[in-house]
Amino acid sequence: MKKETVLFTVVALIVGLLGGYLIFSISNAGKGQQGAATAPEAAIAPNDYAQRIAQAEKVVATEPKNVNAWISLGNDYFDTEQIPKAINAYGKALELDPNNTNVLTDQGVMFRKTGWFDKALANFIKANKVDPKHLPSLFNIGIVYQIDLKQPEKALPYLKEYLKMDSGSQTALQVKDLLQQQGKAMAPTMK
Repeated sequence: MKKETVLFTVVALIVGLLGGYLIFSISNAGKGQQGAATAPEAAIAPNDYAQRIAQAEKVVATEPKNVNAWISLGNDYFDTEQIPKAINAYGKALELDPNNTNVLTDQGVMFRKTGWFDKALANFIKANKVDPKHLPSLFNIGIVYQIDLKQPEKALPYLKEYLKMDSGSQTALQVKDLLQQQGKAMAPTMK
C-alpha cells in the first residue's frame, strides 16, 4: 500500500506540474504581450525568446515603470526556465501593480520551482484574495498544500472550491483525481 501511495503521489505531482504549466501558458497568452497573438507559445523558437528578452530588457532599462514590459520579460524568463530572473521581473511588475493576480500566480509558480513553498503559497493566497474566482491561484494553493507541504486537509477546501467554479475542464479532471487520491490516502487512517 505504501508503494502505491508513493507512486500515486509522484504521478499526482507530475500531473499537477503539467496542469499548472498548461493553465499558466493559457493565461499568459492573453496578457497583451507583443508577439503573443501572432504565434502560439509552443511555436516560439529559442532565438525568438532571446530576441524578445533582449528587447524587453532594453525597454525596462529605459522605462523602469513599464509594467507590461516587466510582465513580458517575466513571462519569457518563465517560459525559458530562467527562474531567478523570472522571479525578479515579476517582482518589479508587482511593485507597479501589486494586485495583478496572474503575475502573483506566475511568480508563485517560480517560487514553488525553487522550493520556496511558503512564498509560493503567500502569492497564491494573495491572488485568491484579490480575485476569489481566479482559478489558477485556487489550483496552485491546493497543489502546494497537498503535494509540497503534505497537508491534504488544508488543500481540500481550495480544491473543492475550484470544482464549484470549473467542473469540466482538463484541470478540473486533475483536481478530481487529486481529491480521489486524497480520499484513498486518508481512508486507512480513518478506520
